[in-house]
Amino acid sequence: MLVVMRSDATEEQIQTVVEYIERIGCKAEPIPGGTRTAIGVLYNIEPLDPNAFLVFPGVKDAIAVSKPYKMVSREMKSEDSVVDVGGVKVGGTKFTVIAGPCAVESLEQAMTIGRLVKAAGAECFRGGAFKPRTSPYSFQGLGEEGLKILAKVREETGLAIVTEAMDIDCLKMVDEYADCIQIGTRNMQNFSLLKAAGKARKPVLLKRGMSATVDDFLMAAEYIMSGGNSNVILCERGIRTFANHSRNTLDLNVVPAVKMASHLPIIVDPSHAAGRRDQVIPLARASAAVGAHGLLVEVHHQPELAFSDGPQSLLPEQFAALIKEIRCILESCILPPEASR
Repeated sequence: MLVVMRSDATEEQIQTVVEYIERIGCKAEPIPGGTRTAIGVLYNIEPLDPNAFLVFPGVKDAIAVSKPYKMVSREMKSEDSVVDVGGVKVGGTKFTVIAGPCAVESLEQAMTIGRLVKAAGAECFRGGAFKPRTSPYSFQGLGEEGLKILAKVREETGLAIVTEAMDIDCLKMVDEYADCIQIGTRNMQNFSLLKAAGKARKPVLLKRGMSATVDDFLMAAEYIMSGGNSNVILCERGIRTFANHSRNTLDLNVVPAVKMASHLPIIVDPSHAAGRRDQVIPLARASAAVGAHGLLVEVHHQPELAFSDGPQSLLPEQFAALIKEIRCILESCILPPEASR
């Protein structure tokens, strides 16, 4: 249920409705808007009668929310959410580029790539300190030392830091060092981790599971938001199909589908979808054209020596050329000027 207050409703009237919602055993989630406040009603076991809310002074309407996900739903909040990642806005009319290596390998490697992607136009730096790998023999990341390197990259370049948390213990460290906590595809339905992310201080970038439906994806985001963290960014990174011409199949249909169903921003990771460098740039262009709020792109200055995912990492000059092409695409889509920054 979504209780919509009148534009002239007082704080006292809003609080009265909140107290009633909690008195009947539900959770009230006030959602301030541009002109009025709405109040989400969560955890009701049975359908609620809208008339029970309409009798309160200051209430304009009570609307049943039909989706299983409530807080991420466009029904709950009609305007787009914009998430602040270390001072960088993600969502709305803004197009944000996050770039960097798959894994942090050394201070020199991370700093070199950080300077290059910053110069090309990236606003956030991605790099894994903890690496969930298919093989136990593959590079697993530098751990906390990698987080310290990322902090140094931010200090020198000003780039906001996005990095993955694999479990609850390392989530606490990532929350301390980074500007945004990434939940990877293999953990999209790790409900204990999602609940912990809901209590974190930093925004969460949630990647779609490799076999997840849109409802699965949005319900995972609901776990985070229901825990108290409303700053969630969704990320499409390709799904498993029968195709063998790429690592995964990039599902660009999900971008308009999510934008219709949810107010949360959605970005695209063409690197993990492609798994090969020659496909990353075309997929990135398509992501911008279809209306994504940004990109998550892997870049490495020496991909042949990379500890992980070198074949899908763009060279710095390729990344710089991509940024110019993206700006042209955004301008041709007649988006507001800030979207092409």
